Amino acid sequence: MLVKTQPKLYTPDEYRQLEETAEFKNEYRDGEIVQMTGGTINHSRIIRNLSRVLGNAIEGTAFELFQSDLRLWIPRYRRGTYPDVMAIEGEPVFTEGRNDEILNPILIVEVLSKSTKNFDLDDKFRLYRSIPEFREYVLVSQYEFLVQQYVKNESNQWLFSEYEGEAATVSFDSVGVQMPASEIYKKVVFATEETAVTE
Repeated sequence: MLVKTQPKLYTPDEYRQLEETAEFKNEYRDGEIVQMTGGTINHSRIIRNLSRVLGNAIEGTAFELFQSDLRLWIPRYRRGTYPDVMAIEGEPVFTEGRNDEILNPILIVEVLSKSTKNFDLDDKFRLYRSIPEFREYVLVSQYEFLVQQYVKNESNQWLFSEYEGEAATVSFDSVGVQMPASEIYKKVVFATEETAVTE
């Protein structure tokens, strides 16, 4: 008879200690440590493009941009994760005693993959909404010119916008930057049906 073993559970401090020397990044999910999958070349190009244009546009302002090497901690749900791109306003607020884990992003951008898009849209968005400062969530497809955006208004309602096509201009409301879709997708090559089948 097979006995199902329970996964080992870790405290947040044990997880943080392991992450300091880990070969690969891992997410923390209320006791469980989950290894993150690697990204595609399109994923990397989109993150690079976003970071370059947004980073340059907010230079000298109250905003600061971070890429996926900085961890976000979500206290209410005891979750540690690495968003693709984050922006903060003012000074970063860190988990006490640390300088590698922030608590206060106003903008989070995730580049969607086929394996994570439902999680990013539903579960992860719910977790992010528990962050008081958080007010804009942008989801970027890596398979077509498609950007989805949720912005929190003064009534704490999340308003949805969608940008389709290469000619669209995405307005990152929380940092006051507009970015053409052509810049977001610079050098990105979409798979044809034939190459998609072989992947």
